[in-house]
Amino acid sequence: MWLAALAPVLLVTGAPQAPSPWEALEPGLEVGVFDGPTTASGDGKITVVRVDPARFDLLLLNASAPGEGSLRSVRAWAERAGAVAAINASMYQEDYRTSVGLMRTREHVNRATLAKHKAVLAFEPLASGVPRVRIIDRECEDFAAIAQGYGSLVQSIRMVSCDRRNVWARSEQRFSTAAIGIDRAGRLLLVHARTPWTVHDLVNALLALPIGLARAMYAEGGPEAQLYVKAGGREMEFVGGFAAVADSAVDNRGAWPVPNVIAVVRR
Repeated sequence: MWLAALAPVLLVTGAPQAPSPWEALEPGLEVGVFDGPTTASGDGKITVVRVDPARFDLLLLNASAPGEGSLRSVRAWAERAGAVAAINASMYQEDYRTSVGLMRTREHVNRATLAKHKAVLAFEPLASGVPRVRIIDRECEDFAAIAQGYGSLVQSIRMVSCDRRNVWARSEQRFSTAAIGIDRAGRLLLVHARTPWTVHDLVNALLALPIGLARAMYAEGGPEAQLYVKAGGREMEFVGGFAAVADSAVDNRGAWPVPNVIAVVRR
């Protein structure tokens, strides 16, 4: 009779699992907010949107494209394309149209020539068996051979090399940053930091975060740097600030119009 009084015992071993830093917006699309380096100004946060290329495609949107002509905020570009997320494509020249590096799709060429920058975002694959999106490192890979397999190419400044090194030179300049990365699983990472860190310090922070960052390139800095997300019942817009403004009441709060944007759309 005493055996009937025994209750089963559940044994739990190991430390409890930490909650995931990612919030799922919909399958294949997540957002995470992480602490950055200690700072005396700004919120000290780094926002990362993680995108599964198996579920989403990328579009390059240009003010220079036929039928366009107008600069728009990243949010306005995203809404125009029906995108779930969008970010600056790259820095641009004084004509407020032309990228500082190679930028083209199969339908439109914004800039046909390569600049000195080492990183090129490649998407819109033209053949099967290649990653749907990747960052080509021109220092350690055959750019010409890889690039011919993709319809869209966007060149910018390399932040993280093919061997996961921080390759951004040290500088005292501080500003908001938008960046594009690829993680070890081949997922796209859209990064925004409003806090004005040096880019070298931001890269070190990104490499230390639990996001599996493999490669990264610079997209924009200062008040123009933007990230927009609308999915899963959530809508989030992040804009850059003025690095030299100490008073948050007069810092930039609006989304500046920009000419070139990377948009994420459902497949």
